[in-house]
Amino acid sequence: MRFEKGHKAATRRHIIDVASKCVRQDGISATGIAGIMGEAGLTKGAFSPHFRSKDALVREALRSALSDQQRRLNEDQQRGLALEGAIRRYLNRAHLEDAAEGCPSAALLPEIARQPLSTRQDYEKALRSYVSSLAALLADADSATSRRRATAIFGLMVGTLQLARAVPDIVQAEQILEGGVEAALHLARV
Repeated sequence: MRFEKGHKAATRRHIIDVASKCVRQDGISATGIAGIMGEAGLTKGAFSPHFRSKDALVREALRSALSDQQRRLNEDQQRGLALEGAIRRYLNRAHLEDAAEGCPSAALLPEIARQPLSTRQDYEKALRSYVSSLAALLADADSATSRRRATAIFGLMVGTLQLARAVPDIVQAEQILEGGVEAALHLARV
């Protein structure tokens, strides 16, 4: 059977998109190749023409999720979104309830730390880029201090989202989110 030009690339992109959502929703360890391929509407046998291993797919899926997150922040900045808006866009109920489409750091950080070096290096590069974009929203945007503060703000945002996701009481979860917003804004003004 012959496929149209670009079919293989489109299929690969589809697998990466599905894997990105699956690993953020269920975790890297809990997500298997068969599940990803089934969710993508493909057989497990269709995996090997596209990826050498699950690690290779996870690396691509993580890279894709991080790139999407960076793109959204860049678009928000171009529309004039200030730091408070970026923090509130991250720490909100919609993000709380949609791990599959949300921040890969909040969904996967402990598992990312256990990934192969190449995956962790990709993560580190994306983290630096995201933090630089957050630092640009601070008053002293070009200083080393602003990058450290932006890193701390992002860490606070990630931890806040993780805590809020861990509690079953939505009222408590929303209070955790709002406390995180307040703390992040306080840190931004220091």
